[in-house]
Amino acid sequence: MARYSVPLKDMRFVLEALGYEDKLGSFDAFEMYDLDTAMQVLEAMAAVAEDKLLPLNRKGDVEGLKFNPETGDVTLPDGFAEAYKSLCEVGMIGLSAPEEFGGGGAPQALNVLASEMMTAANKGFSMCPGLSVGLMHALEAHATQEQKEKYLTKLITGEWTGTMCLTEPQCGTDLGLISTKAEPLDDGSYKLTGTKIWITFGDHNLADNILHLVLARLPDAPEGIRGISAFIVPKFMDDGSRNPVFCTGLEEKMGIHVSPTCVMSLDGAIGYMVGDPNKGMRSMFTMMNMARLSVGMEGVALGEIAYQTALDFCKERRQGRSLDKSKNDTSASADNILVHPDVRRLLLNIKATNEALRGLGVWIGIEQDISLQHPDEAKRQESDDLVALLTPLIKSYGSERGFQNISDAMQACGGAGYTVDWDIEQYLRDERIAMIYEGTNHIQALDLVGRKLPMKGGRLLMTFQQRVQACLDECAEIEELAPLVAPFQKAVGRLMQATQTVASQGMQDPEFAASVASNYLNLFSLVTLGFIWLEMAKHAVTKDDALSATKLKTAHYFMQMVLPETGLYAKLVGVGKDPTMAFDVEEF
Repeated sequence: MARYSVPLKDMRFVLEALGYEDKLGSFDAFEMYDLDTAMQVLEAMAAVAEDKLLPLNRKGDVEGLKFNPETGDVTLPDGFAEAYKSLCEVGMIGLSAPEEFGGGGAPQALNVLASEMMTAANKGFSMCPGLSVGLMHALEAHATQEQKEKYLTKLITGEWTGTMCLTEPQCGTDLGLISTKAEPLDDGSYKLTGTKIWITFGDHNLADNILHLVLARLPDAPEGIRGISAFIVPKFMDDGSRNPVFCTGLEEKMGIHVSPTCVMSLDGAIGYMVGDPNKGMRSMFTMMNMARLSVGMEGVALGEIAYQTALDFCKERRQGRSLDKSKNDTSASADNILVHPDVRRLLLNIKATNEALRGLGVWIGIEQDISLQHPDEAKRQESDDLVALLTPLIKSYGSERGFQNISDAMQACGGAGYTVDWDIEQYLRDERIAMIYEGTNHIQALDLVGRKLPMKGGRLLMTFQQRVQACLDECAEIEELAPLVAPFQKAVGRLMQATQTVASQGMQDPEFAASVASNYLNLFSLVTLGFIWLEMAKHAVTKDDALSATKLKTAHYFMQMVLPETGLYAKLVGVGKDPTMAFDVEEF
């Protein structure tokens, strides 16, 4: 029996601590979304997640999908279509979409939290509306007004869903190898021919229509990624006829069994260009960057439900006696296993990292909102810089730490955690893909060191440093935070030294940069989570309640027990490429 209660109190705390109302309250676009109203919206969505999505999670994992090879139709188990309808009715899909097309117009910061609760309750299912949200952003940024009016309303209501069609059998990360063809027709549309693989929710029975955002090449396109265009390819045409874009097979996967991963065949399918010719990567990256934030929050979501499950188990399980005899429960033959230090370590590692990662997701969401709404162009640019810098961190570290946290939750439960009875094994299987899709975690690390650090003369990193320094200056005035500031400053010093190493040696030797990139990203991520904990601790010391007191304890735990990992990653960056690249291919 799945166990999950949306952590609404934690969500409110992080919104307060990171200045949700102070930073966004002055924008006309968000005048309806003060903190109390925001929490009412999240409470309504939490009810759907807990009551409609969660009960179907195991059912979807066990029963999986039905595929008709003759028609290409994919069917989810009973109950999922009704759950999808409930999701649409509460407005979760269009929560942050433009009001002019029927969306809720809410801040992206709220969408981040709505995505978390939906994913925790039913990750495989949540990928369908998640892709629709990404497509909305791509169309809002790159489509014509006519296309927006035609497609956005249907996506926002959930009547139609969206997909992202990049990968082909011969190309994954290297999208320059795409061979799908798009031939122009006299009426301004295009005829697309090719095969796409790994297409999430490429077909299903949840909505009336599916819009595929497809990358393809025009006949006269330049080679490589400079010759890729983007097209909207609907499953059904305006007259109701079937467009020849079909699912020809489903992948059998380790997890997310209720999410159809389709092989899609385009056999002369009609499509409509989005954006300019040969500029399709712009549309795709808009959609993908949204997806990368969502993938990072998947780690938070499944880490949260795994933590709650493990905590329930540990509160019930009695084994052995506390090593501190004063804590022995003499009314029972054994003590609750929460008396044992290593069980606590496992659970607190999850708690300390997961709560900070939630904060990072909300922070990115707030900065996205500022980058779109602030009247000052310099402020918009500053926030946009932060979003660009932090996105690879949350995608990579959020998914990797999320997987580790689920594994730690399983360990805390002992043998029971390895069985289907406690559900954690499903969360582990479902989360594993997050380190692979939407750009593998190493690709995120390469993006960080190869693009984001040198971008705009290092301006992105300088913006981050300024935010960190401003926080430290404020914390210096708060005596209670001194024990948190000292270890954090030490970690920041490690990051700055590692950054100098990457910048100086990586520019001369790209292989060096690639060899240390993943360790550097982990170092940067931990420092960023330390910053989030300082911001939350700064807020906690102003409050006098049990939740805030626990937050302060958790901040201390993070600084003393997790942040020291930065020492290891800094040393590994300093080691460089030689131990890794010394082997000849024949020696593997």
